[in-house]
Amino acid sequence: MPIRAESCADCPVRDSAICAALDAQELAELAAIGQTRDFKKGDTIFALREDHYVCATIVSGAAKVASIDANGIERIVALLHPAGFLGQLFATTTQHEVTAIADSRLCLFPKGGFERVMERHPALTRSILERTYAELDRSRALTDLIGRRDVKARLAGLLLALARAASPSPCGNAAEFDLPLSREEMASLIGTTIETVSRRLTSMEQDGIIARKGARGLIIRDTPSLMRLAA
Repeated sequence: MPIRAESCADCPVRDSAICAALDAQELAELAAIGQTRDFKKGDTIFALREDHYVCATIVSGAAKVASIDANGIERIVALLHPAGFLGQLFATTTQHEVTAIADSRLCLFPKGGFERVMERHPALTRSILERTYAELDRSRALTDLIGRRDVKARLAGLLLALARAASPSPCGNAAEFDLPLSREEMASLIGTTIETVSRRLTSMEQDGIIARKGARGLIIRDTPSLMRLAA
């Protein structure tokens, strides 16, 4: 997991991450305490209940946030994509496990230093609050998937959620993207089996709603039909 310092001017999420709320001087202050680190798919970013020293912005890639019950069963509670913020400010230990679900690059900040920058710059605090509320809404939407009776509706809802997360625009869906979750993870998230996920994806493809491209690529060909399935 190489660590490096990089220029904020070259950051692909400069205009969409929490730091977008800062002017050039304020950004330089935050950049002075930041470093980037690369994580391979499957790497643990934050382990459950470890000492919580850092927070981070996802520069590229994706991560899943999961709770682990007493029996070791994982439950995904959030999916984060580029510009997503990781970390629980003012907490001393991590409450969830965070894992890279694609090769990822994160911009890491020591939590204490980040909190001090927040105290000096209210715009950063406001940006974090807005992003926290948005992430909470997305987490609730994922939880809502499980309450739907029809598996196809759950899967369609998940695909729409992934398309929204993969879109560079906060108001739209990506028409083509790589699935960040394995079939097993998708099945676990919506409460079904791997075989059922595969059958439902095949059915949607035969109906012309989606198309698969390689091992992970997904193209949404008919968004209105996918939305009707998810309703």
